[in-house]
Amino acid sequence: MSSDHVELRVPASGAYVSVLRTAAAGLAARLDFTVDDIEDLRIAVDEACAVILPLAAADARLSARFELEPGRIQVAVSVPSSVTEVPGRDTFAWTVLTALAGEVDASVEDGQVTITLRKQQAVNLG
Repeated sequence: MSSDHVELRVPASGAYVSVLRTAAAGLAARLDFTVDDIEDLRIAVDEACAVILPLAAADARLSARFELEPGRIQVAVSVPSSVTEVPGRDTFAWTVLTALAGEVDASVEDGQVTITLRKQQAVNLG
């Protein structure tokens, strides 16, 4: 596998976040991530959604784009929003995201707020 991507769009409601968590876990398992890394990614996706869902425009759709490469997964969750500032990086949620996912970034472009998570497969040292 060189590079694949999967995209999901669901209503921007907490009721549908479990769909994205489950997709993240399944895709990470496909990449042979450890059980701990899969669980970390599930929680990170949940946390990213919790950060951006309150910013969503009325009747918006929550999008998740999963980029898969050997040993690496990137998840970008986004919603249409009227905010012009990226979510704060000095929050407890941001601390949790970076601890669980490794690399985390946020952006606001063309009326969309996006949080991007990048998780590397754990290296087995022994």
